[in-house]
Amino acid sequence: MQGKAWKFGDNIDTDLIIAARYLNTSDEKVLASHLMEDARADFVSLIGKGDIIVAGENFGCGSSREHAPVAIKAAGIAAVIAKSYARIFYRNAFNTGLPILEIKETDSICEGDVLEIDLQGGVIKNITQNTQYHFTPIPPFMLELLEAGGLIPYAKSQKGK
Repeated sequence: MQGKAWKFGDNIDTDLIIAARYLNTSDEKVLASHLMEDARADFVSLIGKGDIIVAGENFGCGSSREHAPVAIKAAGIAAVIAKSYARIFYRNAFNTGLPILEIKETDSICEGDVLEIDLQGGVIKNITQNTQYHFTPIPPFMLELLEAGGLIPYAKSQKGK
């Protein structure tokens, strides 16, 4: 996957990802249209399909709402790269089919850099800066979840096997 980097800082909580006032819907299009609205009002109008969020420490902290990774994925974001994640967000992301990756070097990635991610190889290439970063490759079972689109599609695909 390849996309443009969009930078956010530390402690981006689930209320900044998708504000609580939008939790009365599970419509993915509605959620996507309000992604990061309180952190950066124009964010949805700037991003392109396949772009990548890059953040600091503790991304996805706060409430355990699944709406946050659903909104990110539905908006067309291909992956999130951060220094660390809140535990429940990490699990919710994989359950909804959103790839999230941990690297410590997020400060060296600039907004607008073009990144290429090799999920199986554990490599992120910064095409703009001609550098690369390594992350622990995603375990095969978790890759299967991502490839299926999340836990529910995965479970449905296993029915009868």
